[in-house]
Amino acid sequence: MTVNEARDIQNEFQENQNPTEEEVFLFTEAINFLIEEEHNPGDMLSLGGYYYEIKRFDLALKYYEMAATYDYDPAYECLGYIWYYGRTGERDFKKAFEYFSKLMDKGNPVAAYKVADMYRNGYYVDKDQKKYEEIIENLYPRVKGMTNVFDPVPEVFTRLARIRTSQGRKDEAVELYLYAKDFLAQRISYNAFFGNLNIMKWLIDDLYELIDLDTDDFDLYDLYYLLKSPHKITFMYNDEPQSLESVMEGDECTVCFNGKWYHSRDDFFKDACVDDTKITEIYDEFRGFYVES
Repeated sequence: MTVNEARDIQNEFQENQNPTEEEVFLFTEAINFLIEEEHNPGDMLSLGGYYYEIKRFDLALKYYEMAATYDYDPAYECLGYIWYYGRTGERDFKKAFEYFSKLMDKGNPVAAYKVADMYRNGYYVDKDQKKYEEIIENLYPRVKGMTNVFDPVPEVFTRLARIRTSQGRKDEAVELYLYAKDFLAQRISYNAFFGNLNIMKWLIDDLYELIDLDTDDFDLYDLYYLLKSPHKITFMYNDEPQSLESVMEGDECTVCFNGKWYHSRDDFFKDACVDDTKITEIYDEFRGFYVES
């Protein structure tokens, strides 16, 4: 394998939302080859990010720490997440706060809203709602003009929306949620990472605490709300009808999509495909959503 061949494998893999086992194997081999050849912390972070997405957090930690030895700022952000959420089985809020604070001081907006969360929750620092709200309020004008789908617009907007809700400013909160929803849907079309899907689920749950769902005008991600309870839904894709049903089992619904069952709405959004293409990739091509019952 040459460096150019490895780069080609890497680039093709990053554009593939539904890779085969063989394609995964080739990708990991290619990135390990590049790491050995070029010692680029970006490659280490790329491989760590892949393992994080498939929830192999032990391997994600290994490559994040490897990248951090090169004083690579994005690795510190990733390590902050590892320790904040205890992805490897141990939460260390001191480490998380140190990593996030270091980057916040450099102007990193992701690190800033995570530091804010730590003040809100009292993780390592004393609980301070005023400090939390101050950081989020200051972040809003910094991020509202951002246009890259991977910029932290939904993360900041949803936090500010919850603040506005607590202040009784419902209309502003709804506007923030709707903007964040559209922005996040575009991001997920490129990367259906479980973290992005969770943000969307929580956003939808919060949004429909404030307004009623218009069953004559809704889209794919509004199904997060509908699939919480039993429903039969149809919609169209390329003039072909798509059939969806949620059935209560225990505390939550299982989901049947075009004859295939999913354990939960989470699994549906993570795995469901039409013609081998993930539904999240083509979310804006579905039409005619209709609630049958």
